[in-house]
Amino acid sequence: MKNIQNYSVVLRQATRTDVAQLSQIETLSYTTDRISARSFKRFIDQGVGDFQVLCVDDQVVGYFIVLYRQATELARLYSLAVHPEFRRRGYGRQLLQAAEDAADERFCLFMRLEVKVDNMAALQMYHVAGYYDMEIRAEYYEDDSDAVVLQKLLPQFKRSDLDQEQARLVPYRTQTTDFTCGPASLLMAMAYFDIACADAHHEELEIWREATTIFMTSGHGGCGPHGLARAALKRGLQVELHVSEAGPLLLDSVRSSDKKQIMARIQEADIAALEREQVPIVIGEYPVAQLMADLQQGKLVIALISTYVFDESKAPHWVLICAADEHYVYINDPDQDTFAWQSPAERQYIPIPIATFKRAFGFGKRKQRAAVVLSRAPG
Repeated sequence: MKNIQNYSVVLRQATRTDVAQLSQIETLSYTTDRISARSFKRFIDQGVGDFQVLCVDDQVVGYFIVLYRQATELARLYSLAVHPEFRRRGYGRQLLQAAEDAADERFCLFMRLEVKVDNMAALQMYHVAGYYDMEIRAEYYEDDSDAVVLQKLLPQFKRSDLDQEQARLVPYRTQTTDFTCGPASLLMAMAYFDIACADAHHEELEIWREATTIFMTSGHGGCGPHGLARAALKRGLQVELHVSEAGPLLLDSVRSSDKKQIMARIQEADIAALEREQVPIVIGEYPVAQLMADLQQGKLVIALISTYVFDESKAPHWVLICAADEHYVYINDPDQDTFAWQSPAERQYIPIPIATFKRAFGFGKRKQRAAVVLSRAPG
């Protein structure tokens, strides 16, 4: 065998001619959750993210795939593997550094990934490289084994003022239907404020029944801001509601005058109920400075956004804002992404540049804005 110092080591973009060797590495590295040859070809052909291979004397001995979420500063290390015969030579660390460099060049703030809980060698490599454990995903893999979600703040963006925010981790929950992003956001806030919930799935639907606008552009209606505020109040949270205009919102999302009247009637009842409970309803802008002040006081904010800047879909969507600094707003997005390579880890503490958030905050031609500000009730 050659001395390792005589090897020609090259890192380059993956091509279709590499697929056979990549598939061999998958077979030798994993017993489940393998990337198929077809998927490798799709990643190469579609140019999704960064896909590079490490070659030793023209043999592909390892690779990495990094994927990105549009309009965010979050990268996901989708896969990294080294041929068993070439392990313990530093190639894994070399690939990891190259993956981080690729994400850094795209000005990403965080790198996230998942590792099997019993893959001690991989966990050690990532921990040494500066990754920290975020949470455990139960039964994440095909064989029902758990995954550790890890994250690293990339060096280019490391700032001491993020340390406190990283420690303040809001639990994540994915919505279970297309129309319950608001309830899922409220459930995350409830978990953070230690409000017990015996059956989260049932509670998600119950909150929707209480807060729904009934109609929307298509399918079931989502939730209105006044209804969500009322549901949060009912569950023991202290609530303050910020809306850009008085009265019912989201009426422009339907064309039928009958539907508009029903939506208005439901929201008017919610508004009256909030007024009876003396819940503050602030009419006007909810500036980022106020958002940051609320978060610094330990509050969380459920915000209405348009997803157009992220996926070019003109749909109203509720997200939970967990933290903010002078550069980014960090959200937990309950949305169920449709692409097979996206995971829930990508939707927790998503760093959104403030300029992007300002474009996304609000919905419709009139840019109707709503923010449900939540905190622990006194006493």
